[in-house]
Amino acid sequence: MKPVEKSGVDSRLAGGRLTIDLDALVANYQALKKMSGNARCAAVVKANAYGLGADKVVEALWGVGCDTYFVALPQEGFAIKRLYPKATVFVLNGLHAQSIDSIAEGNLVPVLASIEQIELWARYWQKRGSRRPCAIQVDTGMNRLGLSVEETIAFRARNLKEHLVTPMLIMSHLACADEPSHPLNAQQLESFQKVASVFDDVESSLANSSAIQSGDDYLFDLTRPGIALYGGDSIEDVVNPMRPVITLEARIVQIRDVPKGETVSYGATQTLERDSRIATVSVGYADGYPRAGSGAGVALRNAVDSAAHGSIQGHKVPLLGRMTMDLSMFDVTGVPDEALARGWIELIGRDILLDDAARAAGTIGYELLTSLGHRYERIYVSNG
Repeated sequence: MKPVEKSGVDSRLAGGRLTIDLDALVANYQALKKMSGNARCAAVVKANAYGLGADKVVEALWGVGCDTYFVALPQEGFAIKRLYPKATVFVLNGLHAQSIDSIAEGNLVPVLASIEQIELWARYWQKRGSRRPCAIQVDTGMNRLGLSVEETIAFRARNLKEHLVTPMLIMSHLACADEPSHPLNAQQLESFQKVASVFDDVESSLANSSAIQSGDDYLFDLTRPGIALYGGDSIEDVVNPMRPVITLEARIVQIRDVPKGETVSYGATQTLERDSRIATVSVGYADGYPRAGSGAGVALRNAVDSAAHGSIQGHKVPLLGRMTMDLSMFDVTGVPDEALARGWIELIGRDILLDDAARAAGTIGYELLTSLGHRYERIYVSNG
């Protein structure tokens, strides 16, 4: 792999480095696009492309034909439109009176989640003698955002008469798509089919990463992959078909030999059961590496199977004691000196998968990805 760009902290000063494989990202998009069948495949790039850098992620996806993106907030959309003015960018979190001018002037497409938002958008454009496009969010069972099915169908009839707004997309979101057999999926699908049949001249979208992999019934006209683009698991108890996109590594600051019976880190919560070699690395919870993955002495430690692990050239090394703000300790007993001399421990990558690292901290890959901080050197790699 060839580095195509470096950003963040200077490599000589960084305690950790985050490598983003743009080829794997593109391969994942192309796989999801193929799974989408006849539906167009967009990309969800909210939260700075799940923490990986929306500018580089969108550049890579734009290069393989992805022209439609979903963000949560207007400022995320502005950044994309500055780089790619012809991109279609949907703002998932809707609009309000203070944001409407900026959304309109930025040529973003708001996803409207209530009759109040629809009327606000309509009044804004009626004053200007135009009807700008929008998307309509339908709540089919998640109870988060959206018009009810009944409200949506009634709005359709009203809009045909009053020409309030110009919907270009009707969409909903599955609550349990990561569990394909969950009965709520079928209920939400049936509800959304009712709405889509009424909006027969408007594109419809239901499928996120999980639903794309769950069968043709969920695909409709446009799919919206998110976590799967970035290599994360999206369906429980199914082998993840996506390629890993990130490698997170921590710099070894010190290696020390510690006798059996000594304790490690704050609170003396972990006692060594053997003579051990400990590597202290320059990454902690201030870097977005979850404290709940500590080896001992934190609340979630008894709720999940085991503590977080790292890897040194294939040698699995467990995290010891309580992780601290800027430092973590790993048991590297038995790791060959030549492997330790490399000076780095993999925290997430091919040996320690993203979702395995997340599960060890009692969380999910989404949270772990989006929490990765700004103190890493970021390296984007590609073979072109």
